[in-house]
Amino acid sequence: MRAAPTILHLDMDAFFAAAEQASKPSLRGKPVVVGGLGPRGVVATASYEARRFGVHSAMPMGQARRLAPHAAYLVPRFAFYRAISGQVMELLGRLSPLVEPLSLDEAFVDLEAGGQADDSASARRVGERLRAEILATTGLTGSVGLAGSKMLAKIASEQAKPDGLVLFEPGTERELLAPRSVRIVPGVGPATGDHLRRAGISTVADVVEAGEDELVRILGRAHGASLYRMALGHDDRPVVAERDAKSVSVEDTFDVDLHDRLRIRLEVERLAERCVARLRASGHSGRTIVLKVRRYDFSTLTRSETLRGPTDDPLVVREAAERLLELVDTTGGVRLLGVGVSGLADYTQEDLFAQAEAEAGAAASTAGAATAGASTAGAGSAAKAAGDAADTVTGAGAEAGAGSGGGAAGAGDGTGAEGGAEGAGGLLAAVAAVVPRTAAEAAARLWSPGNDVRHAVLGAGWVQGSGLGRVTVRFEEPTSTAPGRVRTFAVDDPELEPADPLPLVPGGATGAEPAVPVAPATPVVRAGG
Repeated sequence: MRAAPTILHLDMDAFFAAAEQASKPSLRGKPVVVGGLGPRGVVATASYEARRFGVHSAMPMGQARRLAPHAAYLVPRFAFYRAISGQVMELLGRLSPLVEPLSLDEAFVDLEAGGQADDSASARRVGERLRAEILATTGLTGSVGLAGSKMLAKIASEQAKPDGLVLFEPGTERELLAPRSVRIVPGVGPATGDHLRRAGISTVADVVEAGEDELVRILGRAHGASLYRMALGHDDRPVVAERDAKSVSVEDTFDVDLHDRLRIRLEVERLAERCVARLRASGHSGRTIVLKVRRYDFSTLTRSETLRGPTDDPLVVREAAERLLELVDTTGGVRLLGVGVSGLADYTQEDLFAQAEAEAGAAASTAGAATAGASTAGAGSAAKAAGDAADTVTGAGAEAGAGSGGGAAGAGDGTGAEGGAEGAGGLLAAVAAVVPRTAAEAAARLWSPGNDVRHAVLGAGWVQGSGLGRVTVRFEEPTSTAPGRVRTFAVDDPELEPADPLPLVPGGATGAEPAVPVAPATPVVRAGG
């Protein structure tokens, strides 16, 4: 524990929902729910107004609609949120070289390492200045907790919500923690909490009273000893500026269970392509390919295959995912699919067999083309056209499937390339069956509630809803002083088109421009550590 409250925890207030309310004046002060809007979508964030009705993050969207039927339900705009998050993280980086992001809207900062604070008064000044800078830069509010440990700093920021600052003086840890639920201690989840409750331990004071030996008997040596130390307020975990990624994965939840085996395979291939795109973007490769399948009865199966060496080859990852799919019984239907890569490394070891097969396939194609003549060339052109169609369909399916999933995975990038890989192979029948459905889904997603649009005459607005070939738009901007007017158009109106978000404040982030690099503060070396 530190002698001064120099660990800061920032948590933006209802981040996604607050960004939507700031963008849309007509929604300010009203319940707003952001998440996947499909039948199986989940709530990503609920505004404080919606929380009064019992709506909360990770709740099924259907349940949220029953609790708050008059709330505004919007799809997430992740590029917009990431851009705002980048601005917030830049401000934190100016305070210290030790910034530990936990998510887009939450981070720890070691103020002592940046030379920003060495006592309670200076720490409070830094916290208040940070809140003011965040509001001026993004138009949004954040809550700040200050304490001598990460655990207490996070508890303080929760107590500060919304739009506040709470500082816990070092030395008051035990009296602050004693009456609180044991679930507030890091590492105590629902299962451990229930286990402790059955043993008569419900509060942090109960943990201290039980003693370390009893906790070790109940939870095991490592977990029991750690819990006892935390309950006494002893949290020496440092703020870690960089965390090594352990895995990269993507998954989609489908509005309707998938039954067709070819369609399931097509989705797995698409997910593999997206996974590799994320893997490469992170600068990693991996050895272990993981397939996740959630069946119609909510049972979840995972299968994995470890390669000889790390790879970021999309063909290798896709073929491994296909082999894993063959090990899974999909009878009855599939509601969720996911593909991941773990065992990450910073280098690749090419799969020589896959490379040899690819080269052999290319040679065979060349020989076949040389002997088949003009008619075969014509068939090849048809196959290429079909492959291009498969590419387009797969991309639309990625967007639609992601949109229905909600949550982080709901930000699908729509990058699949199965059509090009398969050409006019056996998947064309599945592609043909998918075309009408995915085209309709793509059109619906284009006009999803909350998406930004621009009209050639009426200007900027956002989609309130769509259906039956019509789309309803409210025309207003973040700087509008009153709710904007509402108009309805045909979905194919040539004067209406999707648009980039508008900044919440002049010079603010929109997600349409590159992220601003963070310039961290210079470390301060102190005598005696």
